[in-house]
Amino acid sequence: MSFFAMLNLLLALAAASVTVAAVVLSGFSLIAGIIPGFVVFITTFILLGRRSFMALQKVMGQVQAELSSMPPNPKEQKLKADKAIKMLEAALPLGRWQFLVEGEIHGQIGMIKYLFKDQEGAMASFAKTSSRNYLAKAMSAAVHFQKKDFAAMERCFEDSVKSGKKEGLMWASYAWCLMQNKESDKAVRVLARGVEANPADDKLKSALTALQNDKRLKMNAWVPMWYQLGLEAPPMQQAQFQGGGRRARFMRR
Repeated sequence: MSFFAMLNLLLALAAASVTVAAVVLSGFSLIAGIIPGFVVFITTFILLGRRSFMALQKVMGQVQAELSSMPPNPKEQKLKADKAIKMLEAALPLGRWQFLVEGEIHGQIGMIKYLFKDQEGAMASFAKTSSRNYLAKAMSAAVHFQKKDFAAMERCFEDSVKSGKKEGLMWASYAWCLMQNKESDKAVRVLARGVEANPADDKLKSALTALQNDKRLKMNAWVPMWYQLGLEAPPMQQAQFQGGGRRARFMRR
């Protein structure tokens, strides 16, 4: 982890140290200064972290606004995507202040590159994001599937369903890829795990029942997010940017 990613932590520690020193200089013992020092540390770290994440949310809102309406011309679409990526890259210094921020930004950059068919650039960005970013992991799995690296595909999908276990699309996409690779038994087991993790998810239950009855796994229930994985073409060939969430819609974790 970069030293610079700890600036908020270091500032909070400095504030706590000053508080403890002030208590000691006031004639109290070091032990007496620990509790107020700890309170100051926690409060300062939370406030600084909130400031960093509010700055990140502002950038994400600007990016979402940029991508929320796509012109029909592919060249103009690419210009909008490039502009959004530059906006995110300009926000990378926020990662010097707070843990996880830089990885989150790289994840968003990777998703935009993936949606605009830059698989190599997307994978480079995904490599810098957190393993808990389940949508980035699912997109990485989709790349490996298309390259027929099925072992890597399964590893990425396992990461995806681990952190995104409440997202039915992650389980269904995993099962769909296995079905395309003629591994129906594995696909059934994956969906069974998904249903176990999401007992109220009727869409996953229906998908599991379909496979158990040797029927085709249809992904209509997860449209339009399903199309963002690029494994099936949408009825109209255009990038799907929906409002809110994790920034390729973008879906929240």
